[in-house]
Amino acid sequence: MKANLEAIARAAGVSKMTVSRVLRGGTGFSDETRDKVLSEAARLGYVPNRLAAAFGADQAGTLVGMCVPRLTSGLFGHVLDGVDRALSRLGYQLMIGANNHSAEEEEAWVRQVISWRPAGLILSGRNHTPGTVDLLRRAALPVVELWDLTTSPIDMSVGFSHVDCGAEMARHLLGRGRRRAGYVGALARSDVMGAARLEGFRDMLARMGYPLVDAEVLHDAPGFYAGYCGMETLLARGKPLDVVYFHNDEMAIGGMAYCQSRGLRVPEDIGIAGWGGMEAASILPRRLTTTQVPTTGIGKAAAEALVARLKGEAGQEVTVIPTRLIAGETG
Repeated sequence: MKANLEAIARAAGVSKMTVSRVLRGGTGFSDETRDKVLSEAARLGYVPNRLAAAFGADQAGTLVGMCVPRLTSGLFGHVLDGVDRALSRLGYQLMIGANNHSAEEEEAWVRQVISWRPAGLILSGRNHTPGTVDLLRRAALPVVELWDLTTSPIDMSVGFSHVDCGAEMARHLLGRGRRRAGYVGALARSDVMGAARLEGFRDMLARMGYPLVDAEVLHDAPGFYAGYCGMETLLARGKPLDVVYFHNDEMAIGGMAYCQSRGLRVPEDIGIAGWGGMEAASILPRRLTTTQVPTTGIGKAAAEALVARLKGEAGQEVTVIPTRLIAGETG
């Protein structure tokens, strides 16, 4: 027989209401009664209905919705881990969706998830459709926009500036004597955060007097093979380059593999720089020049900011999470 509150009440010799209060962590009963109820619940194999708890009329909802660009993103996997661990510790459950880098798909997800009456929402990025913003304001839910920092958030923002990441890498590479830079990216016309890094990189190069020589931005998702093919296409055009900045570390490693296949030495013949600080970048024969992003920390900070708002605590509207440029040996 499936264990339920009534079965536990009969076994423990108490009322169903008492069982309910004990399992919810309530008060108004003795330690002996609590121990008896918990013992019988364990013996009968009782599994609490988390959905009912999330929407219980006698308590606040505990579901938190989070929408990410791609479920296959390695970096966002760590962000999700940070969010989930923090929410679980604070008594909330995470409900995940993906928008595939589409503001319209995000709006459809928000419209759907609001019908579940979540306690709050966490969204990736700061670019949303007017419909999404209107939905969120009418729902009056706590909202955290993470990853791409904005100083004028819908509610709260936790993250860093992608434009600044690109600009910082440009300054670093110029400081290393690089003068003819190229760029290889992915998700053309859909990944606004990758485009923001390119914008910062391009603008800083131009400001310092060494404009970007060439760029290849693929429509494919970023990955090792995309980096390999992008590097091949970029170099095939024959423009003189002494360094290439990549959309992320996976693509940079793919670009290095192409260079190796053609006998080009990194960094002697051409420099390589990535972004993201993925683990594989730190164990290459020569450590990759990149930007390290504290992914788990961003997720944890976003979850804690949301829960603090749910508890009525005063907090910051904008939380800056610093990134760190890793000089490496490839740039």
